[in-house]
Amino acid sequence: MQKQSTGKGFAILSAATMAVKCLSVIYVPMLMKIIGGNGPYAIYSVAYQIYAFVYIITNAGIPSAISKLVSEYAAVGDFRSANRVFKISRNLLFSVGLIMGLVMLAIAGPLTAGINYSESKLSVMALCPAILFTSVASAYRGYFQGCSNMKPTAVSQVLEQVLNLVFSLLFAYVFIGKGVEFGCAGATVGTTIGAFASALYLMMLYDKDRRSQIGIRNDDMIRKANTNRQLLKRIVKFSVPITVCIGLINAGPLIDSANITGRLLASGYSDKAAQALYGMYSKYNTLLNVPVSIISALAMAVLPAISGAAALHDQKLLRKKMNFAFRITFLIAIPSAFGLAVLGKPIYQLMFYGDGYEILVLGAIIVVFSALVQIQTSILQGVGRLYAVTFYLVLGMVLKFIVNFIVVAIPAINIYGAIIGSAVGFGVPTVLNIMYIQKHLHTRINLRPHIARPLISSVCMAAVSFFSYTILHYGLGFIMDGYALNAVCAVIAVALGVISYFYLILLCKGITEDEFAIIPNRIRRHLPAKLVSKYGK
Repeated sequence: MQKQSTGKGFAILSAATMAVKCLSVIYVPMLMKIIGGNGPYAIYSVAYQIYAFVYIITNAGIPSAISKLVSEYAAVGDFRSANRVFKISRNLLFSVGLIMGLVMLAIAGPLTAGINYSESKLSVMALCPAILFTSVASAYRGYFQGCSNMKPTAVSQVLEQVLNLVFSLLFAYVFIGKGVEFGCAGATVGTTIGAFASALYLMMLYDKDRRSQIGIRNDDMIRKANTNRQLLKRIVKFSVPITVCIGLINAGPLIDSANITGRLLASGYSDKAAQALYGMYSKYNTLLNVPVSIISALAMAVLPAISGAAALHDQKLLRKKMNFAFRITFLIAIPSAFGLAVLGKPIYQLMFYGDGYEILVLGAIIVVFSALVQIQTSILQGVGRLYAVTFYLVLGMVLKFIVNFIVVAIPAINIYGAIIGSAVGFGVPTVLNIMYIQKHLHTRINLRPHIARPLISSVCMAAVSFFSYTILHYGLGFIMDGYALNAVCAVIAVALGVISYFYLILLCKGITEDEFAIIPNRIRRHLPAKLVSKYGK
């Protein structure tokens, strides 16, 4: 089986994640056009958030445990246990996926009614089969990731999203004639089809390569046998806290759906006005998830690397992997926040997102907090500090709920209170995790150089993007107008911003030589010789 470095694995996963998220961003305005705007989109969004949360509860812990345990056993040469961990986990995930799908079907009515979105019931029910298929796919993804082979995960994610987009739009169009509830339910059909295709692809790939997998070809390297009971105990031990951790990270939108609309109603908004505001907030979350999902890809790549280093008690390697994780997190999160804030309005117009861009402009900073929490959680999970990070996340979500409950109900603040709640909910665990890592892991991580270079480069990038858009909008305004004018200016401004950031971060050596080597040759050939010479290439 092909094994990749952490950097290359992250590059593969991030490329796939970016493709998937770009498809989802494109999908939103087309879906809104079919089902009828912010209000109906809120109905669809609530159903999808319920599904996403059940998906996390079902699939987050065990695949992460597979990845962690497979990498640990492989690091010490116990390849038979690594392979058996996967087989036990696959059976467990199938059972859990089936049960959770049935539970989701049973509670669809009471749950949606309880959060003031009974119109979402059909959509939630339509998503139930997807839970089973995603559970099967997650088992295989966890195994391949544990073997440091990220390509199967990347390909399956893109395949799943392409089919999701095509069939969701198709069935939304077919069923919208029967009413908004049926149209929203139709928009979920593609999720199930995509999940089934993804699971089938991974099963076929595993079957094709099974004779070259570590558990089969390396039996002569076994050092110590583990019973199935011992392995199951370890899987449960790691998967439960990981499920809680990742579930809490992703519980924010579900807390918002249960909390925001009710508090808006309490402040005096009508049902339709509250739904429209929540629909705007859902669009903001969709855009915010593009850079955050790349950090999720980084977390997937880092977890087995951290686990392997911890299993070998290699403090130097552990410190190197942690520094890599933090550096890449800031390199992505900080410019993403600046870019979304500066070009929020043009991006909304470009994507046909309509109103609500102010939420993105003010809430872009949440990218940094959310990204940091994800990568800190992955690091602490990798070294086995599961319960501390879980406690901090519980505390953060409780604070988020309290802040939302109080601030969203203030009419002058309304939906913007959810941004304040997210800042508190992610900010508190971020600070506590940093303190814990410094104190208990005996590994001093200096974050200042990781922050300083991306911050300076991002400020310059934001200036380039803002002024280029403004100047182009004024100059080209004499020869074009409307959507075409904004589209041309926005695309050029984004491109100039990306190029300027990339150039500046290389100029100030914001990445290491190993990370520079990941950059494709076709890009490196076009870089100035003086810039390339800084990296000895």
